[in-house]
Amino acid sequence: MKTIEVVAAIIQDGDSYLATQRGYGEFEGLWEFPGGKIEVGETPENAIKREILEELEIEIDVDDFIYTVEYDYPLFHLTMHCYLCRIANGEMTLVEHKSAKWLRKEDLSNVEWLPADKDVIEFLKRKS
Repeated sequence: MKTIEVVAAIIQDGDSYLATQRGYGEFEGLWEFPGGKIEVGETPENAIKREILEELEIEIDVDDFIYTVEYDYPLFHLTMHCYLCRIANGEMTLVEHKSAKWLRKEDLSNVEWLPADKDVIEFLKRKS
């Protein structure tokens, strides 16, 4: 099975996290933490900054690595490195997503997440 390695930005503002709704592909309409594939020769931190700039037109600061999700989708294995981030500069513009919303920890289950992102939700809920 093919493995795809990606990064995800867990963008935090106070007690809320940014959720984005996919606007394309097989999982269109489901919610995710924004991010994308790591390019050859790129560090995960540089990849996440590039992806968020491309997808949301904002600059972020990467604060901490928090969790790696390993998830088997039907056609590929996903390795998703998750980083706690915050907005450093810019006004958010949705380039690839249908919608975005800030969710407090207790509200994270109120949207339908992509399967791999559900592991991150459980991690965040356990985090103090």
